[in-house]
Amino acid sequence: MRVAENSIISVLVTGVGAIIGQGIIKGLRNSHYSVRIIGIDRSDRSPGPFLCDSFIKKPFCDESSSEYLKFWENLFQREKIDLIIPGLGSDVIFFDLNRSFFNNNSVPVVLNSSELISLGSDKWQLIKTLRKEGISEIPSILPNTWNDALEVLGSPPFLLKPRKGEGSRGIVRLYDEEDFKYWTAKTAGSCMLQRIMGNDQEEYTVGTFGFGNGEAIKPMIFRRKLSGAGNTLEAEVVQDFIVEQATVLLIKIFKPIGPTNFQFRKEDECAFLLEINPRFSSSNSLRSAFGYNETEMSIDYYLFDRYPSIPEIRHGIAWRYSEDFVIHDSDFI
Repeated sequence: MRVAENSIISVLVTGVGAIIGQGIIKGLRNSHYSVRIIGIDRSDRSPGPFLCDSFIKKPFCDESSSEYLKFWENLFQREKIDLIIPGLGSDVIFFDLNRSFFNNNSVPVVLNSSELISLGSDKWQLIKTLRKEGISEIPSILPNTWNDALEVLGSPPFLLKPRKGEGSRGIVRLYDEEDFKYWTAKTAGSCMLQRIMGNDQEEYTVGTFGFGNGEAIKPMIFRRKLSGAGNTLEAEVVQDFIVEQATVLLIKIFKPIGPTNFQFRKEDECAFLLEINPRFSSSNSLRSAFGYNETEMSIDYYLFDRYPSIPEIRHGIAWRYSEDFVIHDSDFI
């Protein structure tokens, strides 16, 4: 333990220019801990830097280079960081690849298991793993021809998804062979096709906090509607036995560590897994607002080496909306 619980804790949050990082900041501000938030992002042109106590711009260098690790080494010496919380999927991968470096510098990072981080970044590998474990998965195929897709998936439309990627990036609906030829040619990298399960009214995003042994804090379930960008636009706290049981089973199998997000659709009284985000998800600030504060849990678990207490979840509904964030030149004088 590097810091006393009743002192000010220096928490570094990456990706503060994006929705996940800004949600993490909200959660930290709402926690019972006194925190000093150091934000990092490639760009300083967003509200994110102004939400932090201090901001550091990422250097424009290859993140696999020794120069980038030196940047972090200097940052540790200058800022006296107590805990790092990644707010970007790409940062999660960087920290995972460099665990020994951060361990050697005695700086804890909020990271899931390497196995789950790898699995969460490959949608096709996830489908194969679900099949191996005997869990009902969404019918899926690596596309060769449109006729192959019809034979395996049934009647269109289908979803074309990049194997690698987060959220709804690169996902398109295919209605016919013309769509198939166009989008498979346009999609960079390997892609897969999936049958569309259920409907937009039966989509769920689930937050949990795992302990690496098949156990976790009781999951919090949102029934949600998505924005055009693929993030949660409307979220309602619900109790759903089918979704909860599916989540508990996946926790036993994958043994997540720390904040973990499962996304489902329901069809015929069965919950089908869409994806696993082995990190903070974009709905983390919404969960925090209803009492499920994953940032506070992370400080408990990663910094003070104890299991977080069971949260008291409030019920309700939340919407996201656009708001102006204005900085005048005079604010810097």
